[in-house]
Parts: sequence; structure tokens; C-alpha cells
Amino acid sequence: MASEIVLASGSVHRRQLLENAGLRFSVHPSRLDERALEAPLKESGATPDMVAEVLAEAKAGEVSERFPQALVIGADQTLALGDRTLHKPADMEVARRALLQLQGRTHELHSAVALVRGGQTLWRHVSTARLTMRALDPAEIGRYLALAGEAALSSVGAYQIEGPGVRLMSGIEGDLFTIIGLPLLPLLAELRALGEIDV
Repeated sequence: MASEIVLASGSVHRRQLLENAGLRFSVHPSRLDERALEAPLKESGATPDMVAEVLAEAKAGEVSERFPQALVIGADQTLALGDRTLHKPADMEVARRALLQLQGRTHELHSAVALVRGGQTLWRHVSTARLTMRALDPAEIGRYLALAGEAALSSVGAYQIEGPGVRLMSGIEGDLFTIIGLPLLPLLAELRALGEIDV
């Protein structure tokens, strides 16, 4: 018999990916302070992909304490630009500065997912996508932010590839699910292996 599945993320995009895949689940976002968890990891020399993996597992673990019988899916995503890590912009000015940093350069998105039941980590995985943003002048960035509106504040890097953000790119290596923030194909394969889904 399949377990109750809980998504430990408030992301509309992750929820939609799972719904589109036909999964039945409830949503109970983690209450962890991600930035507070991330700071000591970075100080210890953890790479952005390692940070994403640890945070995905920690989020799932926190929610698993509240729902110990459920199979909890935790997820996290980091954006690495050289040795810098970018986060979701707090406002449009921060979004503008992020795009100025990203324009004309290649960055990496590390998307991690973890499965936890009863406080025990059953599985975790990280997928990486490389995106190259075309050269943009400040006026183009301003026009893009006007077009994207508040949606620009809901993703690391201030763009959503499934929306107008695709206009900013000149090259993409990796799958769309990783870019959106959930390595869906490896997750579905693990759910099949665990007997949680039969297709």
C-alpha cells in the first residue's frame, strides 16, 4: 500500500510538477530558516550542490517530525555564478542587480530532492543545469522586469525559464525539471523503486 506523500515545499512550481505527474500528495512547507542553515555550510566550504542537498534533506526531515508515517519530499535549489551563490531577490532592485551579474555569463542551477520517512533519509539526489544568459543592457533588463512583474521575485536569478525568462537565455544544458527546481525523473524512478507508484 502506498504511503501518504507530503511535499515539504511551498513552491507552486514544484507542486504543479508533481500534480502534472499524477501524484497524490499534501503540501506542508518546511519551517526551517534556510539562510541560517546555509551560513555554516558555506563557512565550512560546502559547494552549492552540497548546500542544496543538505537543505533538501533538512526540510524533509523537519516536516517528517510532524508527519512521521508519511513519505516526505524535500527540495532545494541553489544558483552558482562562479564562486557566488544567488538567492531569490527581495525586491525589484535586487532582481535588477542579479540580472546585471548574470547577463553575458553562464551559471549553474543545482536542484536537490530528498525522501525522508520517520526521520530517516531514504534517498537524496542532486541534478545540475547550466544556463547561459545573453548579453543584456540595463534598458533590456528594465523592460524584462516590467514584463515579468512580481514573478521575477519568486525564483533564484530573477527569471522563470517557463515564462518570459526564456527570452534572456542563449543556451541551456540540462532538463527543464531541474531548472524549475525539482529533479522529477530521478524522483519518479525512486518512488517506483520504493513501490510508491506503479507506473
